[in-house]
Amino acid sequence: MQNVRILTAGDSSLLVEFGSEISPEINRKIAATVQLMREQHIEGIVDVIPTYCSLLVNYDLRVVGYDEMKKRLEDLVRVDVKTGAGVRTVVEIPVCYGGEYGPDLPGIAEHAGLSEEEVIRIHTSRDYLIYMLGFLPGFTYLGGLDERIHTPRLPNPRLSIPAGSVGIGGSQTGIYPLDSPGGWQLMGMTPVKTYDPERETPILVEAGQYIRFVEIDEERYLRIKEEVARGEYQCVIHREG
Repeated sequence: MQNVRILTAGDSSLLVEFGSEISPEINRKIAATVQLMREQHIEGIVDVIPTYCSLLVNYDLRVVGYDEMKKRLEDLVRVDVKTGAGVRTVVEIPVCYGGEYGPDLPGIAEHAGLSEEEVIRIHTSRDYLIYMLGFLPGFTYLGGLDERIHTPRLPNPRLSIPAGSVGIGGSQTGIYPLDSPGGWQLMGMTPVKTYDPERETPILVEAGQYIRFVEIDEERYLRIKEEVARGEYQCVIHREG
């Protein structure tokens, strides 16, 4: 594969660089490589962590040495993995916008010169590619936010943002998976737990998938929240393509 570099990233990690720009094409290459690695069950790999333009591979030195692991990765990235659009996995995330659930929605609308309803319509009008997870467990870095609602971060970050808050920070939108400090402008909240350490798979979504925000009212929000607490709620998932 052209323009791919494999770099040392510690005594038991290698970094596979696929490029230097943020793009859906590079993200598809990373996702396809991760899938290929899973299919090959390469002995010694402990974890793979996708980022915007690279893939961090952590391995166990007691199982495989540096030279062998680097060669395995060099062989792997030479494989002509399919990077077409293929089947997209889209996860619906219900969101209650505005009011106490999205205290910054009026400011976002004012900054954009739009009504609150227009901001919500724009925010829910497209699917967002999950480029990577980070910052907090399950925090999604999403691509594709409409330029009309790009909004600067708060000048003074909040000391505590509740889990499930959906916000905008500059050109990005995302979901806070845990209570944490943060400076993003909050426009709504989801009752879905994008990170739950009690689940068999704690993190709800994966890099390479898509998120589709769906507006719900407060009554529906509270009902879903109860279903989540009972372990009964399942997100709607579309497989398209």
